[in-house]
Amino acid sequence: MKHIVQILVFLLLLNACTTQVIEKNNQAAKTEVKNCPQSALVSLAIPGEQESFYERFNFHIRNIISDADTINFQTSNYDFVFCRGNNSWTVQTGTLPQDLKQQNYPVYSQQFQTIQFQNQNYQYRVVREPATPTIPNPNKDKVVFELITPNSKNPQRQTLYTLQELQQKTNTNIGTKIGLSRITAAVIWENRIWWPVAFEQGEGNDGIATIVSYEPQTNKIILIQPLELLSHQITDLAITGAANNPTFWLGTKKSGEGNLYIPGKGLVAYRHHSQNLNFGTLTSCNVNNSPLVGAIPDKLLLENNTLWVGTGNGICQIKLQAADHPENWSCWRFAAMAKLPQAGLPVYSELSNQTPTLTLSPTNNSETVEVLWWSPVDFQTRKGRYEVRTEKGFTVKLDQGATQEQFRRFLPPGKPPVYWPGFEWHWNGERFVRGFDEVAINEFGGGPLGIGVTFEPASGKRTANAIRGDLELLEISPQSTSVKYYSGWVDETQLNPYLTVLPHAQPQNPQPNPLEAIAKKIEDRG
Repeated sequence: MKHIVQILVFLLLLNACTTQVIEKNNQAAKTEVKNCPQSALVSLAIPGEQESFYERFNFHIRNIISDADTINFQTSNYDFVFCRGNNSWTVQTGTLPQDLKQQNYPVYSQQFQTIQFQNQNYQYRVVREPATPTIPNPNKDKVVFELITPNSKNPQRQTLYTLQELQQKTNTNIGTKIGLSRITAAVIWENRIWWPVAFEQGEGNDGIATIVSYEPQTNKIILIQPLELLSHQITDLAITGAANNPTFWLGTKKSGEGNLYIPGKGLVAYRHHSQNLNFGTLTSCNVNNSPLVGAIPDKLLLENNTLWVGTGNGICQIKLQAADHPENWSCWRFAAMAKLPQAGLPVYSELSNQTPTLTLSPTNNSETVEVLWWSPVDFQTRKGRYEVRTEKGFTVKLDQGATQEQFRRFLPPGKPPVYWPGFEWHWNGERFVRGFDEVAINEFGGGPLGIGVTFEPASGKRTANAIRGDLELLEISPQSTSVKYYSGWVDETQLNPYLTVLPHAQPQNPQPNPLEAIAKKIEDRG
């Protein structure tokens, strides 16, 4: 089922696009199903004592490997493998190289990396100067791109931005610092090398979204810093179109203290003006206004006229020549499933409840239940419960209502500027839903926010009504919110979840987002 969503401006961006392959592995004309991996039952990983509770649901794509038969989307713990021959998916134990698992910004920003272009090596990196500033200095603190060309031993240096420029663009002179930066991709296109640069955020750290381009023939470096992407990190880059009129496809995200992944503007198509590289037309495809399956595009793969988008919630395949038509999007979502115990599965309507509200009983030996999340009941013992999807909904009234979202400029297009208990959910045309990559982990604040979440730091006790369960909005006012949530909690010892990949279905008859009317009321009240 497809949700008919028109993505305005896309046709304008894409009409002039021509086919350009930036990946080194070209797809062969004939694929062999026999070369695809066999189906395997891969259990949900249980984090070690030194790992985050929520690492088991870390499906962010860290690398993509493609050949004639398969496309392998690698995460820290799992491989999601697409078989070209029969359009099927398998889940395999993770094979991501250890060096790609590192998330420490200082390591990323200090090491030179190498790309080969026209049989010659180019070394590159970005650094913050000074490396560890004690007191922010707008006139001296800066981010510098360094490039060692084949015929040089010393790097060329290009300042990307200074603290003064950052403060001017963000309109914040107090507390803002330059975060450590890192290069997230290296792309060869039209006789140039292109690098997107991301940066550390949180505790005052910030940066300016930047694309660096180098042309070996002229030995010139140019910078592109789209104003519309202020304080957004670029996760990856693909380029299509003509040399004098390119379209930059960008994955975007934000981050903060204790939250490495916060949704940004989703998948962005940017075309700059001919006279000013920092101004242009920007179109955002995100979970609020398009079929995109995940909120944070981590990695992109361009093959001929097809763009593969790997997110922390699933994968999309987009035919670029007509990307404004939803039927040209094929998307799949990651899911954790578990076999229902024959004796039945007691379900609790609240994480910390001691008495079950209902029991899920299987009608056959193979019936399963979808596992949405896991949450600790007690941080000290590390014992917890799984959140599972239920057909029966539970109702709760919360002492938090609807207010106007303060940071409207950072909202992705299509998301109403209403802050409410379900703010991290998005409307899919039928209910409010929340993908894996829409759950901000909140490592230093007691874990993810959700419906009815409470945390007592002194005792380490935590409770919640829902973290990822679908929501139906029953009533909302400035003072309170009533919702029905379609999930419940089960003891972790009752299930052995395994991973699978499912088609991403959209409602046939989508309804308007009820928050649009709420946003108008709030605005009318002033």
